[in-house]
Amino acid sequence: MAEEREYEVLSPYAAHAGDSKGREREEPQCDIRTVYQRDRDRILHSKSFRRLAHKTQVFIAPMGDHYRTRLTHTLEVSQLSRTIAKALRLNDDLCDAIALGHDLGHTPFGHTGERVLNEICPLGFAHFRQSIRVVEVLEKNGEGLNLTWEVRDGILNHRTSGHPSTLEGQIVRFCDKIAYINHDIDDAERAGILSEEDIPKTYREILGGSTRDRLNTLIHDVIYSSLDRADIRMSPEIEKAMMELRKFMFDHVYLNSVAKTEEGKVGRMITMLYQYYEKHVDEMPQEYIDLIKKKGQPEPRVVCDYISGMTDQYSISKFQELFVPQSWQKK
Repeated sequence: MAEEREYEVLSPYAAHAGDSKGREREEPQCDIRTVYQRDRDRILHSKSFRRLAHKTQVFIAPMGDHYRTRLTHTLEVSQLSRTIAKALRLNDDLCDAIALGHDLGHTPFGHTGERVLNEICPLGFAHFRQSIRVVEVLEKNGEGLNLTWEVRDGILNHRTSGHPSTLEGQIVRFCDKIAYINHDIDDAERAGILSEEDIPKTYREILGGSTRDRLNTLIHDVIYSSLDRADIRMSPEIEKAMMELRKFMFDHVYLNSVAKTEEGKVGRMITMLYQYYEKHVDEMPQEYIDLIKKKGQPEPRVVCDYISGMTDQYSISKFQELFVPQSWQKK
């Protein structure tokens, strides 16, 4: 079996599928896939995963086909984490499942949508908690995906302040930052907001003067710093440079007026949608109504479920349907 082979080839520090804490609901074992491979496949085939293709990463409504979306970010995190896991003989299937699921709870229009829902919903909103809610409650018409404990732990703890219980979860936590810092630089350069020369020379000397060089530096540093260790780490110099580059990106790109030109409009739109469905819960799709009426879920949380699951274009379409006068003609 695939799970038995893991004991022969993976590091003693790896999260072996055969040692998983299991699922909330017991299921028969698959004869060809490990539990983590099954989790990866469930996420890959979920509706929430497909919707990531039409959700903002950083730039709201960019003009061009080559800017990252939440889906391409997810795929880049997956690729980087699997590369590190294989080099360290850790469980790349577990990394893959965590990476593919880590942003399932993101709102339309990226962190702008997340911030607005957190401000207006009395229960609060955070995408990492919503990602867990997606896989435990919302997918498959309220049944959830019944993922293993290790995958859910990695998804919940992928944020900067998180503390994943497995080394594979720790890898994804690092790779999330490594991916978005570098691909956001690439997108900012494409948008004309930033050039390589704008990045402080100190960071370029330590990390590299191109996206390719920086990724190479960061990935190699994680691997060499974590070899034969019971945790995943970076060297102090490289990690400090990466986090300072992240702060530079917040100051010059994420909070840049050009990058955030449409943010105010998005905030008003999300707010109006939330207020509308809060008063008209019966106009949401039946699966959300059932969460309230059959499963006793709080209305504010379910309204957030519906809105956060929307793609950028679907949220615009619903806003136009509800608030923009439509043309008509007499029949």
